[in-house]
Formats: sequence, structure tokens, C-alpha cells
Amino acid sequence: MKKALLVIDLQNDYLWEPRKKKFSYDTAPFVARVNALIEQYEPNDVIYIKHIIQNNPINKKLFGFSIQGTKGAELFGGLKIVSDNCFEKLLSDAFSAKKFKAFMKEKAYESVAICGLDEGGCVSATAKGAIKNNLSVEMLTAGIATVFPAQKIEKLRSKLKSMGVKYID
Repeated sequence: MKKALLVIDLQNDYLWEPRKKKFSYDTAPFVARVNALIEQYEPNDVIYIKHIIQNNPINKKLFGFSIQGTKGAELFGGLKIVSDNCFEKLLSDAFSAKKFKAFMKEKAYESVAICGLDEGGCVSATAKGAIKNNLSVEMLTAGIATVFPAQKIEKLRSKLKSMGVKYID
């Protein structure tokens, strides 16, 4: 079964030092774990996803992160980059991005392993999107982080497991 590793939203605005306080990820050990996972896959099967918010004055003020064309929206400097497979998404689910979805179909992937940020948002949304696109899904817990409360994450995991998502420690 052909499997892709999806690396979700490991961007500067979420991981570098000048980030907003709400992004309280423990950057160094988290990125080290993700980099170790990346090394386990063939480079061509590693796909990077970036959450991009359109660059306009309202979004700059309302969100202030992942703004298109800014240094903060770029992939985090400490992340191991092994392929040119990088796609932008405007919504939480990576499968909402037409170019990414077409790439996955063209490459005939049957399965995805997911790591990245944030389990309470884009990681879980992308897992649901993968299921809707008839792919099997593994969540690589060592490479997933969240700032959401444990109760919300437990509820999300329960729902995803009921949809067929496997959690790999």
C-alpha cells in the first residue's frame, strides 16, 4: 500500500521564538520528533502542508499569523526538508486544497501518516478529509502537538477512531 507522510503546518509563526503566546508548543523536542519521523520515509513520499491566510489588512489584524508572503508563513527553519512536495491550504483540511488533492490522486496514494500541528485543528481536519477521500489514516502521536485541552483531544480521537483512524505511538 503506497503511503505518504503529511507534515502539517510546521511553520515559523507557530514554532519560532517571536510567536504568539497561544502557540505554546515545546518547539525543539517536538521538531526533533517530527524530523525523526521524516527520516523513516522515502523523500518523495514526504509532503509538507502550509496553512496560509490571505494577506489583507483585516486578516493581519484578526489573525496576525500564517499571512501569505510573510516569513512567519514559511516552513520552520529547523524542519528537515527532504522533498519539494509542499502545498498551501486556506482551510483546516489539507484535502480542501485542489492542487494537493490532485497530487495525491496522481501519485495513487492509498494511505497517509499524519504528523504536525495542531491535533485540535488542522491535523484532525486533514485526517477526516483523508477518510472522506478513501485513504487509510495513521496519526503519528510522537509527531503531533496541541494547545487544546485534553478533554477536547480525547473526544476528537474517539470520533476519528470510530471513522477508522489508527493512532501509532
